[in-house]
Amino acid sequence: MKALCLGGLSLCLVAVSVFSQPTPDTLWTRIYGGNAEDEAFSVQQTADRGYILAGYTWSFGAGGPDVYLVKTNSFGDTLWTRTYGGRSEDAAWSVRQTTDGGYIAAGRTTSFGAGSNDVYLVRTTGQGDALWTRTYGRGGYEAARSVQPTTDGGYIVAGYTSSLGAGSYDFYLIKTDSLGDTLWTRTYGGSGDDRASSVQPTSDGGYVIAGSTQSFGAGNWDFYVVKTDSLADTLWTRTYGGSSHEWANSIQQTTDGGYIAAGWSSSFGADYEDLYLVKIDSLGDTLWTRTHGGNGSDWASSIQQTSDGGYVMAGSTYSYGAGTPTYSNFWLVKTDSLGDTLWTRTYGGTEHDGAYSVQATTDGGYIVAGRSESFGATFYNFYLVKTGPESPYFVTVYLNDSGTNAILRWIARQTCDYDIYSTTQMDEIGNPPGPGWSVAATLTGIPAGPVEWTDPADWVPYKRYAVIRSCPE
Repeated sequence: MKALCLGGLSLCLVAVSVFSQPTPDTLWTRIYGGNAEDEAFSVQQTADRGYILAGYTWSFGAGGPDVYLVKTNSFGDTLWTRTYGGRSEDAAWSVRQTTDGGYIAAGRTTSFGAGSNDVYLVRTTGQGDALWTRTYGRGGYEAARSVQPTTDGGYIVAGYTSSLGAGSYDFYLIKTDSLGDTLWTRTYGGSGDDRASSVQPTSDGGYVIAGSTQSFGAGNWDFYVVKTDSLADTLWTRTYGGSSHEWANSIQQTTDGGYIAAGWSSSFGADYEDLYLVKIDSLGDTLWTRTHGGNGSDWASSIQQTSDGGYVMAGSTYSYGAGTPTYSNFWLVKTDSLGDTLWTRTYGGTEHDGAYSVQATTDGGYIVAGRSESFGATFYNFYLVKTGPESPYFVTVYLNDSGTNAILRWIARQTCDYDIYSTTQMDEIGNPPGPGWSVAATLTGIPAGPVEWTDPADWVPYKRYAVIRSCPE
């Protein structure tokens, strides 16, 4: 049993036990799509605490496939769906909410544009109605894998091109204004095949781009990271890998000014392909590398730095889970700040399931999107998994300046009801009730209960009594 007492106020919080590094509970899973093939590549939590998903659908739309956006509420219930495209093939790989509450999605199209395959950018309202669409390309094969809003109201798009540049394919970076009109384009690469998978604006106003290269490096394919200034002029490039194959799918700038890149490696690790994690400093020099995986193929498609300084990655595994080794499962990996494993989780069934995108959510949990063949109507469907916080319960005590009032904030698994009794009620998000209130203490990892807190005897005149009902198992 553990107790926390708050100074002269003699307010004690008692919990029967505290977990050490628990894995998050699954709050819910959802399937979206129809009777054909539908695959989600990107998810983001939205300002209303719901989610936006992007990918492609063969089940709906004008052709096959079409760009497919799905908007949900905070419980994964569908609010609306939209398709975009023509009679040929169109797909989105990345989606982000814009400052006006709308969305920007990037991918590829063979229905429109100058070539056999062009970059496709779709801008919508908050209800998914198209405001404009744009294509970018020069007659060859172009595709976008990543889009981000920029501080000037425009967008930065990364992918690859066979029409421009030095090699068979080059990194392709496009900067647009708020209407999607091109401000500039850049290519990066050598005489071989170079493909960008991820782009992020950086704190110095420039950009960092990650993908894979056959033009440079030690092996057949290597991680390839390009750092640019605000006009996309190259500041430095680096390759990472061994004598075989490495492929980078995702990169983020980290709080120390460096970068974290994730993908897979067949040069290092336990077996055929393993998740490959590379931490680099602000100049691209390697700080450390890690591999994670088992005897099958395992890879990361998406990475985010977490609030504790560690990292969360989503991808696919043939080493662990219900369908392995024949079929892949969703794979969620959490590490500390040095890339060492804290926990892993798999999700899915006995057929192919794979994750492409992960994001930390405001409740301390994670949202993971990808595809599932195990669940849904038939073939692949969009598959969305919501987890709770790593510590399933999180309690904050707020005190006012006079010390005569206490209020509790409780965040737990979203599927639970909670009861809080105090003389002053907090808002739904659990913010302090007003000026003069401050955080007095925080407890995490409180297990299932019931768990109760009561004011001690010397608080009796104030009649303060708080009960928190824990979640049912």
